[in-house]
Amino acid sequence: MISLDPTMAEQGAWRDVPQGWRQLYGNFEKLGVSVEWHDFKTRRSLDWGRSFHQQSIEFCLNLNGRGAVRAARGHAEFVPGTSGYYATTHDPLSAIREANDHHQFVTLEFSRAHLQKQLAANASELDSAMRDSIFENGVHVSTPRPMTAEQRTVVGSLTEPPVTKAAQVLWYQSKALELMAHFLFEPKDSEFFCVRHKRVARDRVERAKDLLKRDLVNPPSLEMLGQEVGCSPFYLSRIFSREVGLTIPQYLRNIRMDRAAELLRSGRFNVTEAAIEVGYSSLSHFSKAFCETIGCCPVLYPAAKHVILER
Repeated sequence: MISLDPTMAEQGAWRDVPQGWRQLYGNFEKLGVSVEWHDFKTRRSLDWGRSFHQQSIEFCLNLNGRGAVRAARGHAEFVPGTSGYYATTHDPLSAIREANDHHQFVTLEFSRAHLQKQLAANASELDSAMRDSIFENGVHVSTPRPMTAEQRTVVGSLTEPPVTKAAQVLWYQSKALELMAHFLFEPKDSEFFCVRHKRVARDRVERAKDLLKRDLVNPPSLEMLGQEVGCSPFYLSRIFSREVGLTIPQYLRNIRMDRAAELLRSGRFNVTEAAIEVGYSSLSHFSKAFCETIGCCPVLYPAAKHVILER
């Protein structure tokens, strides 16, 4: 569990990483809404609460790094691949960003006045905690949940919008509203339990695949994967095999060999270098895995243009 002892946090440290902050859309003070991208590394714990606006509802989509927020009504620990929200008043929330992490996350910050104006006609459709946070000035910290595939898609597009510069204000506005809708409202005709259960399982599997692809040399252990996606290692193994048709070790071997084949095709890596790049210290083990997966000896692979790869 992440400590929230304020003595751990570097006083004023948030101001030491301005290069890690980028406002994508809006202006909290003038418009009551702000979409911000955060990307930074720090050697010491950060007092994350110093970045929160007063009288705001802030949604956090946490891609990397660990953070925590605490209030009288709730305690949230943000691990990679999770999202949640926290509501503030005039008093600061206790929050921290963990030391020695690479933090990457998006925040959607709304003033209460802005949300009250936008949601006055739909207040009854909100869950009770959110309705209290917006309309009763309640302080609340939600329990983070794994990000959905839809949320990851939206977040992944934010730093490189697929429109011209002149159209970006409208595009970012639409993305802010889309993400707000994901947080505030249940889908129309709420899913049956079994459908929701399958969707959450798919999201966990996709998150596990992303984590495996991120570091082929030192991939996370099964226990680490389970912790990151929010379920037991045994359950993750079972749903991964069901969704992908491969065990986690088989999937890892396949993506390692695909990457090795790409390196060999480039002509800039020999077999030994390609093996090291994908996490193999034994050339014989690498060659065997490559032959079984790609269907060709790695030494001959760059010249074997006619080989048809089959899985």
